[in-house]
Amino acid sequence: MAESNRRTRSGTSAKTGASTAKKATANKATGRKQKKKRGPGRIIGRIALTMLILVVVGGLASAAFVGVSYQRLTVPDPNAEFTTNTTNIYYHNGKTKLGDIAIQNRQSIRYDQMPDSIKNAVVAAENKTFWTDPGYSIQGMIRAGANIVRGGSLQSGSTITQQYIKIMYLSQEQTASRKYKEILLARKLSQQMSKQDILTGYLNTIYFGRGAYGIQAASKAYFDEDASELTVPQSAVLAAVLNSPSYFDPEENGGDPDPLLGRYRYVLTSMQESGFLTAAQEAKYAKKLPKFPKIKVSEKYGGSQGFLMKAVESELSTLPVDQAQVRGGGYKIITTFDKSAQDAAVQAAQDNTAQAAQLAGRKKSNLHAAIASVDTDTGGVVAMYGGPDYIKNSRNWATTPRAAASTFKPFALATGLENGFSLYSIMNGNTFTPPGDGVPIRNEFSTQYGPVTLLKATADSINTAFVDLDTKLPGDGPQKVIDTAQKLGAVKQKGAQDWVANNRVAIGSAQVSPLNMANAYATFANNGEYLQNHVISEILDNHGKVIYQADPKPKRAISSDVAADVTYALQGVVKDGTGTAAQSLGRPVAGKTGTQGVGDKITSAWFTGYTKQIATSVMYVAGDGGTMDLDNFKRPWDATFFGSSYPAQTWVDYMKVATQDQKVREFTDPAYVNRDKFPPPAKKTPKQKSDQQKKQNDKPTGQASASDQPSDKPSDQPTDQQSERPTNTASTQPSNKPTQQTTDKASAPATSKAPNPGTSATSKPPKSGGTSGAKDNTDTKSGSDSKKSDTAGNTTKTDTKSGA
Repeated sequence: MAESNRRTRSGTSAKTGASTAKKATANKATGRKQKKKRGPGRIIGRIALTMLILVVVGGLASAAFVGVSYQRLTVPDPNAEFTTNTTNIYYHNGKTKLGDIAIQNRQSIRYDQMPDSIKNAVVAAENKTFWTDPGYSIQGMIRAGANIVRGGSLQSGSTITQQYIKIMYLSQEQTASRKYKEILLARKLSQQMSKQDILTGYLNTIYFGRGAYGIQAASKAYFDEDASELTVPQSAVLAAVLNSPSYFDPEENGGDPDPLLGRYRYVLTSMQESGFLTAAQEAKYAKKLPKFPKIKVSEKYGGSQGFLMKAVESELSTLPVDQAQVRGGGYKIITTFDKSAQDAAVQAAQDNTAQAAQLAGRKKSNLHAAIASVDTDTGGVVAMYGGPDYIKNSRNWATTPRAAASTFKPFALATGLENGFSLYSIMNGNTFTPPGDGVPIRNEFSTQYGPVTLLKATADSINTAFVDLDTKLPGDGPQKVIDTAQKLGAVKQKGAQDWVANNRVAIGSAQVSPLNMANAYATFANNGEYLQNHVISEILDNHGKVIYQADPKPKRAISSDVAADVTYALQGVVKDGTGTAAQSLGRPVAGKTGTQGVGDKITSAWFTGYTKQIATSVMYVAGDGGTMDLDNFKRPWDATFFGSSYPAQTWVDYMKVATQDQKVREFTDPAYVNRDKFPPPAKKTPKQKSDQQKKQNDKPTGQASASDQPSDKPSDQPTDQQSERPTNTASTQPSNKPTQQTTDKASAPATSKAPNPGTSATSKPPKSGGTSGAKDNTDTKSGSDSKKSDTAGNTTKTDTKSGA
């Protein structure tokens, strides 16, 4: 084998040599010089050399460019007056002005007027090497570069000098060219100005939130003190918020102090590490935040529009835009508010509260109406009424959570339909005690309905049927109802109470704000897709360029079929249930009444409803904190303050204007989910339709079934004593008033319908003596208040007050 290999190599060498000789002879004959063959090592070497030359040349060129740029760069006069331009807020048409923000609130002070505490706090929090660095931070630049590599922006890595440069001389855009110029300017500024002057300029111009530019304005805005009087804790707070005022300031972030407390403690720790505080001082100050005094509100927030202004500013603080530039850059903010709809909301709320106070002989100022209206296609807030004057009372009732009462029942219905139930599933319509619960659940006025379908239970707001559904849902039924409510948009806000997963959650113990309730019902109208509500449509800079545009992404909350069935059931509420007052709108409407009772008080009353285009929620409460008994304002002919009375009438008054220019759109037909298990009843033939049944045949299909009718008719006379009405909660003490589902059935004699809710003072109350089956507060018939009530005033307000 070895010999064979040698022969092969020898032969190959011989051939190669012969070939080479031939090539040499040919080259000699043609006069060409033979080239030497280049090995791979020489090729790689040449490539490396070329790259090295390019790097050197590029480096020299870059250095030359930087040098020229640095020499030519002129630092603007740091003593030039810092100014801001007014940013205006407009209604949705982009022409009608709602208000403005960031009229310059700034007063410059000298370095010696600034206490050491604020200088030390800001340096420790923002730039520990400020007194020794060249104006920029190498480590910061590396962090910024790494952020770019990760796909992020250039936000980060800025020293105090760089931040000051950005405020005074550069735009806020996050580009490499701007960052490059920022570094050059910072270096040059550090050579031309003392560190004291730079810090003074910075502290006189940086935005601290609350419309305050500079430390003097910030001291006044947060603590109503001159900057010279700031304490160490107050200084630490201001150093904390300037990092992100919209996130850390409790006034901007919805009242949550936790983010600020965490950042405040970070500032104190940084001060201690920098030698500005002892460990004992840090520990002492870190225990709690300093007190924030109540600051006088600007007159520009006067009237009901002040609530809109605050809503815009609050949402603005959460958007991915530069806050200081938007607020003081002469920008244009276009909101989602419709001017005519907003005017109608104000008019409807104020007219109906005035009428209620007049009829009851009470002070109008003690009765509060809230309205929140949402565009079902976009999630934009069309109108919002939170109160008559923000300056006099800054509580926005449209965003304040209160017990939702029977307006919560559709969430339980949707949960049932998603879990195998049908509109025609049979539920218990009589008083019963849920498993594991020691207190019986009753209907409004203790009415006994017998077996009822979910369709009828929704129309008549039957408490017991929904608690029965709650207990029959697979798994943790109450928690499933809560989860569905939150997916739809009825989210639990900070401070909201009674979101307890118990058997009574379905009848409305949980507290929800009118705005979130409108948002959730808008999800029903939007075929089960949730859109986050918002009040800012778009923002334009001072050149008219759109820098932000709202574009909420839809999220599937429930199936479109379930949404269609819920809407069908809620149409039944309006057609012949507790919400008949809404029929006067003259177009397809789905809605739900609600009345909440706690003990002997009616604490909230609701009507939430929607067309295909707009969902609107109306809530009434009384007293400064919303805990006064609404029965002080009930209509003379009503047994209690029903959701079917002033709330429903307020809804109609507003919606007539809000929908006047909109096309009439029909709802999607019901899908009858799970119909294989619970099919709808067969329709009656013409021969079966007697005169006595005509009214019944006008009801939703489900009510035409014999099974939908109560087996036990309510007695004609109310009971002599108040029945125990369980509250929405699992409380063991029964209340005397309609239960959590409060009686939305009107309180007029059965023989003659009471006037529609909100009728004028000239309307005569019905005569006493009519039939009234004392209903345990279910919102049954909150629209036709004449069906089950006692005009003699002896109605039994049972412990269900969550009814109609």
